[in-house]
Amino acid sequence: MLAVALLGTVIGQLIFGRLGDRVGRRGVYGVALMLMMVGSIGCGFSMGTTRGCVLASLGFFRFLLGVGIGGDYPLSATIMSEYANKRTQGAFIAAVFSMQGFGILASSIVTMAVCKIFARIYPSLPEDPPPKHADIAWRLILMLGAVPTVITYYWRMMMPETARYTALVELNVLQAARDMERVLDVPLSQIAEDHPSPPSPPSYPLFSRQFFRRHGRDLLACSATWFLLDIVFYSSNLFQSKIYHKFLPDLDAGTVVTAFEATFEVARLQAIKACYSTIPGYFAAVFLIDRVGRVKIQAVGFALMAIVYFSIGVPYKKYWKDHTDKLFMFLYGLTFFFANCGPNTTTFIVPAELFPARFRTTCHGIAGAVGKAGAIISAVGFLMASHSQDDHQNEDKKASKMRVILIILGGICVVGMAVTMLFVRETVGRSLEENENEDEDEDESAQGKCFS
Repeated sequence: MLAVALLGTVIGQLIFGRLGDRVGRRGVYGVALMLMMVGSIGCGFSMGTTRGCVLASLGFFRFLLGVGIGGDYPLSATIMSEYANKRTQGAFIAAVFSMQGFGILASSIVTMAVCKIFARIYPSLPEDPPPKHADIAWRLILMLGAVPTVITYYWRMMMPETARYTALVELNVLQAARDMERVLDVPLSQIAEDHPSPPSPPSYPLFSRQFFRRHGRDLLACSATWFLLDIVFYSSNLFQSKIYHKFLPDLDAGTVVTAFEATFEVARLQAIKACYSTIPGYFAAVFLIDRVGRVKIQAVGFALMAIVYFSIGVPYKKYWKDHTDKLFMFLYGLTFFFANCGPNTTTFIVPAELFPARFRTTCHGIAGAVGKAGAIISAVGFLMASHSQDDHQNEDKKASKMRVILIILGGICVVGMAVTMLFVRETVGRSLEENENEDEDEDESAQGKCFS
């Protein structure tokens, strides 16, 4: 169940990434949103006469939801990059990605609200069998995820195709100018000549020898850094259940806590983390991305994440497992701040800037899919680690394994920093056409500058 949505995301990134270049960004943008809508609602309507049937149905709709989310990655990043200019390009894409932080906070608030309402209407004790109203509660929480997609669907459908795609892929400069007229609300005469000359047709296909010679290193760098980041980032998210239990009521001590109350506390801790680390990290990235540059932010973010993981991992067995839980929680939250102010944001931005317009969503989808493959590895690793930390093990063994895991995550961050510094190409202050590295003559260069 942990990995099925991530598997859907991988498939969605690959399929919608390719469709975004073949059919158009706008043409498939709404389809991805529809899949997210159907997946969210379907999760709530997971049906069956047995627990296994319900979980199978839930798994199917989570997979469908993952496909929609995966499609949204390359399309959202590319559309924003193609609408922005080179001076604010990074900040605009980072601002789009930063909404993920508010989504995390909103999901926590929704969960807390539903739990509070149901707890007051249907009080129950922990030893009671799972009541029907608890079954309704988790379904409602999942279905409410469809609300933002419904709200944004109309505006997505009203967006014109990006001018860069229309001009550089469809080779229709006049239509691109008309679309820009709608977006910018300026006369057509100020955008293009009456009879603009069409751009040159594509010179080489995807995955050709020339493609790999020009863009192979960039594709490898984007994919590798995203892969390393997602191993660490998703491991940290999945291990929250191991960390949060220290702050929850101790049922073994005889504390009476309902399922709603326990879930409320988990959501509350998630909201606190979102407010002091996740959201500030995203905003810091928006502020710094065009001032400092992508490579520096990504490398420093990996480095600071490694320092924090080593700081909480090396002394974990002798210190953190018994003392200063709040300080540990604060440092743990810093890993999300440095990730969001660093590689979690930049790995989303850079693939949308480096590649030619006719390959842009495809390459972004490939890089994202490789990243989510790392997330699947972390999910499987988390499952294995959870099973290896059985109740019969003493606390010292559990602490030793957690220590090793945190140190490994720090080591992966060091590798991510090295790959970033050695292979990732800086894109700050450059237009998309300059980053393509294809302007071999003055005519192509002039066509590229019109979008700067």
